[in-house]
Formats: sequence, C-alpha cells, structure tokens
Amino acid sequence: MNEPYEHRELEELMREMLAQDAYTIQPAPAPYPAIRRRGLAERRRRVAVTGAALAALAAVPVGAYAVNGGGGGRGADTAAPHPSVSATHDRTASPSPAPDGPARPATKGQLLDGITFEQAADGLKECLRAEGGHAGGARDLGRAKDYRIVLALRSTGDSNSPGDGFNVVAVKEKPAGFRVVCTLEDGVASGISVSSSDAGPPDAGPVLPDVNGGKLYQQSFIDKGHWKLPFRWGVIGTVEPSVAKVTVSYGDSRTTAVLDGEWFVAAGTLNRQVTLAPHIKGYDTAGKLVYDSDTDSTYQRTLP
Repeated sequence: MNEPYEHRELEELMREMLAQDAYTIQPAPAPYPAIRRRGLAERRRRVAVTGAALAALAAVPVGAYAVNGGGGGRGADTAAPHPSVSATHDRTASPSPAPDGPARPATKGQLLDGITFEQAADGLKECLRAEGGHAGGARDLGRAKDYRIVLALRSTGDSNSPGDGFNVVAVKEKPAGFRVVCTLEDGVASGISVSSSDAGPPDAGPVLPDVNGGKLYQQSFIDKGHWKLPFRWGVIGTVEPSVAKVTVSYGDSRTTAVLDGEWFVAAGTLNRQVTLAPHIKGYDTAGKLVYDSDTDSTYQRTLP
C-alpha cells in the first residue's frame, strides 16, 4: 500500500532539517573551571579540619584522654590513668611489722595509754640502736627480734628527767630473766635500764620483784612529796610456775597483775602522794599466799 504523499513529504522535510542542524546543535560544554575551583576549595577545607584535630589531640597529655563509643560509653582502647605519687605513699604509709621486730605481749591490756604495738616495737629498736648500735655505744644488747614486749605505758617527767613520753618494757629469754626498760620522748631514746633476775638473792621466793623496777613506779627523789599527779605507774618481776596470781597495791590503787610467761606485769594510776613502794603479793593455785613483799627482807618497802 502506497504511503500518502503528504506523509512522505513531511518525513523528507524533517530528515533534511536534522541533517542541516547536525553540525550547529551541540550540547553545552561541562563547566570544568568551576568544578576545579570547587574541588580545590573542598580539599583545602578538609586539610584545615584535619590539621586542627591533630593539634587538639597533641595538646592532650598521654594517658589522660578517653575514647568514647558510639553510645557515649568508654571505648575499649581508653588509656588508663597512671597512679598518683600520693597513692603510692598511701600504699606504703603504714607497712606490716618487720620480721626482725619483737614478739607481742600475751594480752592487749599490756599496751596502755593508746600506745600501739608498732610504736612500742619502734621505740625498742630506737633504744637498742642508741645503746649499742652506734659508734661509742655503751653495750650491745642484741636485736629487737630477740625480745618480747610485756608492757608499754606513758611516762611522766620530773625534775631529774623533764619531759613526758612513754616507757617500753621488753624481756629476753637468753639470759633468762633479762629485761630492758626503754624511755622515749618525742620518738627519741632518752634512757634505757637493764636488769636480770640473776641479780636477785639466792634464796629468792616464788615471786621476785625487779630489783631495778623503781624506774617504773617512782619519780625523782628530788620531788619527794611533790610528784606530778595523776601518775601512771608500772611494776614488773618474775614468778615461778607454781604462782597462779599476783596482786599489787600502790597508794590508792590496787590491781591484779598479768602473768606473761615467767613474768608478772602490773600497772595503775596514782592520784595521791606516797612514801611506800608498791605492795606485792603472790598466790598459788589453791589461793594460798606464797609471797608478801612486806616480809621480803630484800625488798625496799620505803621510797627514797
């Protein structure tokens, strides 16, 4: 079937027009200069942001920053803070007693007036060092670990030895009956007294008061009748195994002594002036009186 004339004429006209415009109609060129300028600007912006971030990170101390997770929590690679110097000191401010220290007393009641075992042990070490550990020391009394502390109590100064402090009594098994009384003032050894039961009389009874124990229960004879009151006093001595109880009366106070091994230890507080030494009595397991200092010819009943 022949195509109508007017359709063929229209088709030919359109082909001719397309052929003529093929070389004149071109797509608009891409704006390369504008695109390049935008790219350079964006690159400079990213470089600036990255540089600022690095500078901020460099300003944070090592170990002090934290990396947060997406939920605001602490990240897995958060740096842990370093321990402070004070924490280190806190861990070492209060160390365990050294293995070369003395043994503890039989009861806590033998450490009086708030004196701790550590303070008493340090005081004993200081006295032993002062007595024989330094050049020119009078004598070597051994090491602190050779002793057992049996009493610690405050000391009252007097005209002969001014200044308050505390006394530590420690005993040593070899030689048997050996003891030291150490006096400290402001942590410094101010005197040490040494005694031994070997110095007692050969016919000593089952209870033997320390022959030089007056250091613990009397003030200077210079102040006789004018002692500083109240006065903390102590009495020590040795006992035989048959002794089950020891009592001590002194002025207006009376107490039952602690039996610590072969030693008896007593303490109290004096509130009035005295002229007589402590009155000591010992009893056996049946409650029988086996010692009375009032009948002991070797015991000095009157204070100097």
